[in-house]
Amino acid sequence: MNATSIAFAAGLVASLLFILSLAGLAKHETAKQGWTYGVAGMVIALAATFGLVIDGRPGVGLPLLIAGVVVGGAIGLWRARVVEMTGMPELIALLHSFVGLAAVLVGWNGYREAAQGLVIFPLDSLEKIHHAEVFIGVFIGAVTFTGSIVAFLKLSGRMKSAPLMLPGKNLLNLGALALFAIFTVWFVISPALWLLVVVTVLALALGWHLVASIGGGDMPVVVSMLNSYSGWAAAASGFLLNQDVLIVTGALVGSSGAYLSYVMCKAMNRSFISVIAGGFGIEAGPTGDIDYGEHREILAEDAAELLASATSVVITPGYGMAVAQAQYPVAELTRQLRDLGVEVRFGIHPVAGRLPGHMNVLLAEAKVPYDIVLEMDEINDDFPGTDVVLVIGANDTVNPSAAEDPASPIAGMPVLTVWNAKDVIVFKRSMAAGYAGVQNPLFFRENSRMLFGDAKSKVEDIVRALSRVPV
Repeated sequence: MNATSIAFAAGLVASLLFILSLAGLAKHETAKQGWTYGVAGMVIALAATFGLVIDGRPGVGLPLLIAGVVVGGAIGLWRARVVEMTGMPELIALLHSFVGLAAVLVGWNGYREAAQGLVIFPLDSLEKIHHAEVFIGVFIGAVTFTGSIVAFLKLSGRMKSAPLMLPGKNLLNLGALALFAIFTVWFVISPALWLLVVVTVLALALGWHLVASIGGGDMPVVVSMLNSYSGWAAAASGFLLNQDVLIVTGALVGSSGAYLSYVMCKAMNRSFISVIAGGFGIEAGPTGDIDYGEHREILAEDAAELLASATSVVITPGYGMAVAQAQYPVAELTRQLRDLGVEVRFGIHPVAGRLPGHMNVLLAEAKVPYDIVLEMDEINDDFPGTDVVLVIGANDTVNPSAAEDPASPIAGMPVLTVWNAKDVIVFKRSMAAGYAGVQNPLFFRENSRMLFGDAKSKVEDIVRALSRVPV
């Protein structure tokens, strides 16, 4: 059996492991097992690649491959060790940009090899298919690259989260797609370097504009969609490199990312086409300053007394909890309240945080039981019968304007209806608006109290006060 056959078999095994990994990651209980399958699949894929290089041109390819693995592995290990959970969304967006850039480079190399006669095509139709793969792969990769860069800049606070509203922005997006279709046909019929340059520049500009046109409230969906784009970019690279494992893996990532984005859009009452098309059809609503009255504050000791006397408590976490690293004291607070006989549950909005599943991972990390962590649809009907709701670092996902103000920029987005509970305690550093830039009238409701300060320290204060309550 030659190296090519062995590599093909290894690719099939790796592909199966990636499928098992995706299935395992779908549940909390099997997530670690899914991670193991994914790592094993990648190790096998790398080993097969080493075998092909050694069997082919070890003199040139092997040192480059070793250098790439060592440098990339070292950077990856370093970033994995130092990145905070709050930095994961922007890190993932940045990683997506690398996949897009790799697809662009693979596409350009595919064109170079064909132009220099390094690739032999037994049929003219196969040559045209190759040119189409090059052109489409470069386009998807370039869109993914700049789109992911913008997502990284927005999520890391280096760029304003407000949507970019250029005149005729929808026509710009549609025009870019139309030009891409025309240029693709042109390139397949008569490949030319200038066409590849033009489509690369066009795609880079389109990727930037698509994501820049999307507001901060939709960024979790954007990260998921960019994940899908990176998958399709990888699949396009797989066709060019004749690598089945890249094709399978890219298709898995592309389809699962697209489906997740669709599910999230449905949960947010957003148009799937609208979001992925850069906010097509969405106009920014007014964000004028409205006088909602005066807010009321509460001390940690008073909050502890309110919690100790409650029968049922719901905790709704948000990105602020992640920033404060408050998940561990929140887990301890949960344990104390349950020891006092209080029913404690968590309500998780589909886009809580800035990454799908962000809050679930944080709570799992702090050993919060899975069975008390509920999705928005599972908990919303229970708020009228809830004594106390703790809103820890959430803002837009608990904003009544989404349900009550048709003129709000987040109008129509399903939210956690925490205001229907008997009492609401909101943990915030200040009265500032949320990531979507919209003021929250919840803070001024009669049944709401503000607990200002660092969420971690304030929860710890409540934990200390509760520890003095007799069981």
